[in-house]
Amino acid sequence: MATVYDALIIGTGQAGPSLAVRLATSGLKVAIIERNRFGGTCVNTGCIPTKTLVASARAAHIARRAGEYGVMIAAPIAVDMKKVKERKDAVVRKSNEGLEKWLKDIVNLTVYQGHARFVDDRRVRVGEEVLEAEKIFINVGGRAAMPKLPGLDQVRVLNNSSMMDVDFVPEHLIVVGGSYIGLEFAQMYRRFGSEVTIVEMAPRLIQREDEDVSQTIGEILLGEKIRLRLGAECIAFEKRGEKVAVNVECADADKSVVGSHVLLAIGRVPNTDDLGLENTGVGLDQRGYIQVDDQLRTQVSGIFALGDCNGRGAFTHTAYNDYEIVAANLLEGDSRRVSDRITAYALYIDPPLGRAGMSEAEVRKSGRKALLGKRPMTRVGRAVENGETQGFMKVLVDAQSKEILGASLLGIECDEVIHSILDAMYAKAPYTVIQRAMHIHPTVSELIPTMLGEMKPLD
Repeated sequence: MATVYDALIIGTGQAGPSLAVRLATSGLKVAIIERNRFGGTCVNTGCIPTKTLVASARAAHIARRAGEYGVMIAAPIAVDMKKVKERKDAVVRKSNEGLEKWLKDIVNLTVYQGHARFVDDRRVRVGEEVLEAEKIFINVGGRAAMPKLPGLDQVRVLNNSSMMDVDFVPEHLIVVGGSYIGLEFAQMYRRFGSEVTIVEMAPRLIQREDEDVSQTIGEILLGEKIRLRLGAECIAFEKRGEKVAVNVECADADKSVVGSHVLLAIGRVPNTDDLGLENTGVGLDQRGYIQVDDQLRTQVSGIFALGDCNGRGAFTHTAYNDYEIVAANLLEGDSRRVSDRITAYALYIDPPLGRAGMSEAEVRKSGRKALLGKRPMTRVGRAVENGETQGFMKVLVDAQSKEILGASLLGIECDEVIHSILDAMYAKAPYTVIQRAMHIHPTVSELIPTMLGEMKPLD
């Protein structure tokens, strides 16, 4: 006999809890199911813990540079990784436990802890119980990919989740994967004191970004004595005593890198393989992501997929926006769509990269007439004053409509500065609106209007 609800939500990542509470407070009888830790990737192994670790790593980095600012620190800078981990764990625990308590205190909302599997299009089994609802929302997230690479099963490797348990400074960390997750961990552990090598199959870092962005990020990392092994033709693993060798077969260098630990950061996969979706009409694509339409509806009426598992975004902010879209459509009679949002994200190395809209390569490929503005951080007063002049800011504009097409801002505080551009893009305002705005001095943002006043045709 099934227990009947108005709505079932599987997973407590960024979309699920807010949707559950919104539905419950609207008077619906709701159940939410979590099989592991409340909060999903962001709270437990993603944004919150990694940015807490990044903050500790930056503190060590600034302490080592104190002399440049006229601050004398007598003792050598040392990092106590046990205390670093304790601080990270405390921040995570507050978010995790706070979320759990919040959900369990909501009227009309029942929390189930266990592994959910679909029985059919309307029923889900959790342990010995069967739950039934006309509306089911899947919010199960994703996990680190473990590809079938030669020798991988013979060595111990870390991923973004298991890195959260590390309470020591690895002697030599080899990061396999030169994209967003890998780069953040590489710089972080270099600043903690590890020797670090990044191994990347592609000829440059973060392939989806423009070449000037990739090159500058590479220079930033090399400046911190992080080794880069790009164009690794055939990655394989081999145990060598207590160490691990990563075969790279680079034509112009040694064939392998030997280190004490390996972090595998080469993509993620959705947590959809053990949900019993084969018992439903819900469709998956070739990579296992749940197929959804522009309003996040699956092929089965009444079943929705939100967050990383739907392949329509891989960030906390896209997952939360999924919740906002579904809630607005179901409860407010709105007609919000995934296609309404503008691509935006950040890379949290130091200095950070803030991205919005199209890249320069995408604008060029589109064939449209465009204007380009670019300014090095060496010509940004706030960056000079802080002694952090690495990077540049770049904005692209449609030459006819004057609307902003995209921006790549790499530099101090650029993860925040990008939002002034993003908001103008959502408003569909011509770039001259920001160009003529009076910004506060001294800030990084004040140079955005200056840069927009120096636009030139994209050749």
